[in-house]
Amino acid sequence: MKLSSTALLALAISSITANAYADPASQDFVPTTLAGSSAQSEAKGFIDGQSLGGTTRNWFSNEQKFRGGKFTYQKHGEARTDAYRTNWVQGTILNYSSGFTQGTVGVATEVAAYNAVVLDRSKRDIKGGSNRTLADSNGDAVDQWSKLGLANVKFRVSNTTLTAGRQNFSSGIVDTIGNRALPSSFEGVSFNSEEFSNLSFQGGVFDRVSPRTEQSLSKFRTEYGNGAETDKVNTLGVNYQPFKSLKTSLFAANVEDFWNQYYFGATHELGDSQTLALTTGLNYYKTVDTGKKLMGTIDNDTYSLSLGLTHQAHSLTFSYQAVNGNEYFDYLHETNGIYLANSLTSDFNGPNEKSFQIAYGLNMAEYGVPGLKFNIYSARGWGIDGTHYTGDGGRAGFAYNGIQAQDGEKHQEYGIGTSYAVQSGPLKATAIRATYVTHRATANQADGNIREFRLVTTIPFNIL
Repeated sequence: MKLSSTALLALAISSITANAYADPASQDFVPTTLAGSSAQSEAKGFIDGQSLGGTTRNWFSNEQKFRGGKFTYQKHGEARTDAYRTNWVQGTILNYSSGFTQGTVGVATEVAAYNAVVLDRSKRDIKGGSNRTLADSNGDAVDQWSKLGLANVKFRVSNTTLTAGRQNFSSGIVDTIGNRALPSSFEGVSFNSEEFSNLSFQGGVFDRVSPRTEQSLSKFRTEYGNGAETDKVNTLGVNYQPFKSLKTSLFAANVEDFWNQYYFGATHELGDSQTLALTTGLNYYKTVDTGKKLMGTIDNDTYSLSLGLTHQAHSLTFSYQAVNGNEYFDYLHETNGIYLANSLTSDFNGPNEKSFQIAYGLNMAEYGVPGLKFNIYSARGWGIDGTHYTGDGGRAGFAYNGIQAQDGEKHQEYGIGTSYAVQSGPLKATAIRATYVTHRATANQADGNIREFRLVTTIPFNIL
């Protein structure tokens, strides 16, 4: 990884601040020992350990394209356009989890039914459907639909669990994404091992994804590619906490005939937020093509470095991000496999792009209103250059269409948001979040010119 002078400066600032405000106790080394207890030895049984509950989420979004941008939809067989798109969906998850049976090998199961009710069914509003509202082949909203979001069997020995079936999984490369009315999930086999005090291992083999706004399973494809599909995703990694203040994660994934991708992440915390606390975050991805190279020739190094300062209710974060490669930094569609600091409404992941973000947060708990938070941010990306992209490699041709037209493109994004989590009563833990974002870009930048207001309310509930 080649760090720019800006990144090196940020690291230097981090080091200086650390020396000034470090809390010695927070820097203690954490020895690696066997876990103090066995989760399986404490199993309550299949019935006694069961639970039934879930969430219901009201998800509303209104978007407006500007500077000539338009959404397109079909009406009476004709293509029509306008600048607005509205999606409003109620998504509900009913989740049943059994307890683990007792004994050396515990067995459990998890089943979750996902249901969506479309509250805005206007063809003109939804613009023919997207990953926000499910629509049929005519572009009409599917008024109500359901599916099995999760359905798996789990086997546990000591603190190691093997899960087979439709499931959630979380890592820096393959991660369930939940930013719509319903989340995604993955079909396959995975394991999670926590046999040590500060060291855990995860891995999985997945062949299908259950998308956020689709009823059926799909093959994996990429977020920015040409629609090519892969039959298998293999991933393996480790999470390690060498110091009380430092958490690290290292993962690798083979996406069959697409790429091999490697991820390293680290978060370091220092100081006391009542005086001054410093949080430094580093995320790094290396992506290289493999197999049939269905996404073309790829040799991409992408990283982000963030520096966050917190004093009581106030936080200020600076984030620098760089893409070193002639193609997008790409990741798997229907996953949250992008842990970069400047992945916002735009991912700021264009070829050879550099970006910088400054963000401010206010936690009103310090002023007697726990659960209420505000945030505002500004991010700028520049130097986008796809003119050296060749698109060659196997059968791919141009996997990233239009990328060669990106020559010196730049863009900027502004956002403001507020959230509130109910602290007590029958609606305890209900989360309400409102955000407003504006994104402006030059002609050939991929995300265009758009404004969006989003209001999301998530209510958890327990039955058993």
